[in-house]
Amino acid sequence: MGKITVASQWLEACAGCHMSFLDIDERIVELLKHVELSATPITDLKHPPEEGVTVGILTGGIGNEEELKEAKLMRERSEILIAMGDCAVMGGICTMRNFFDKEEVLRRGYIETESTVDGEIPEHEDLTPLTDKVTGVGDVVPVDIYIPGCPPSADAIWYVLTELLEGRMPKLEGKVLKYGMDG
Repeated sequence: MGKITVASQWLEACAGCHMSFLDIDERIVELLKHVELSATPITDLKHPPEEGVTVGILTGGIGNEEELKEAKLMRERSEILIAMGDCAVMGGICTMRNFFDKEEVLRRGYIETESTVDGEIPEHEDLTPLTDKVTGVGDVVPVDIYIPGCPPSADAIWYVLTELLEGRMPKLEGKVLKYGMDG
């Protein structure tokens, strides 16, 4: 069997999930014998290839129109789509914005902050409009596998990827599905 292709995209979140992926440590050498990393923040390629990938991984929530387009593109070009991390699974910490109207969020961020002098909300064609609410990936596209955690453990990521390599759909339960530093 040839290598499977994996693409990932970092949406509205921190880099914690991709750092957890790197935290599989020396196991990454074994993984790379079977996996070709396509477009990822690690490879600095921005979009999954047109011919598609075996596994697409999205981290982060959907909070603006560009992230919505990226999620749809990853779904379209992936045989299996993984939502990795609490932000991708359910919107995570980014959903704190949902308590406010998006115009109020922009006004507070660009005009009313204590450090702002003569602030204005930037408007430019290259700036992506916010969505009304921040959501998880599964709220906008079908997701095949959810890996929760903030960030998910390297062991959970390793488990999911190796199960897929073995041709099995992973079931996250027991010790693989845990939060915090305890056993």
